[in-house]
Amino acid sequence: MKRPILLHPDPRLKKPADPVDDMSDELRALADDMLHTMYDAPGIGLAAPQIGVMSRLIVLDCVKEEGTTPRPLVMFNPEVISASDTLNTYEEGCLSIPDQYADVTRPAEVEVRWMDRDGVERTEVFDKLWATCVQHEIDHLDGKLFIDYLKPLKRQMITRKMVKLKRELARA
Repeated sequence: MKRPILLHPDPRLKKPADPVDDMSDELRALADDMLHTMYDAPGIGLAAPQIGVMSRLIVLDCVKEEGTTPRPLVMFNPEVISASDTLNTYEEGCLSIPDQYADVTRPAEVEVRWMDRDGVERTEVFDKLWATCVQHEIDHLDGKLFIDYLKPLKRQMITRKMVKLKRELARA
């Protein structure tokens, strides 16, 4: 089921999410809904707080090439356990901040630990776009948006555009 995505500014996007204590069919169904919502948007990542669920759950799939097999990942309680000193800058966007993009610099490589949909602990090293995406989504779980990395003026400009967009959508 496709879920509505919250738009910035929304106080829920700035709150830390709660850890997932144990796996349930309800949480697995939520993960499936999130993947459906992400692919439909279309996006490469989505965090539970973006659909108003304050749980530490993210989904991502950075396979974008046409004809390539998708690689959907579902991560409960993801955490970066190590990060490279080497940095990468990518132009980031966000489904909660549509049509707004900015360069964000993050570690080029990160090792992440999480629990999969079966409750099995996993770790993997991510690089390139995958590293950026997983860090971006984990930030959502901590109440942080990609615009928080920007200079105040640019951040305020994007926020003003989003307030205007939300007003227009409310009238429609």
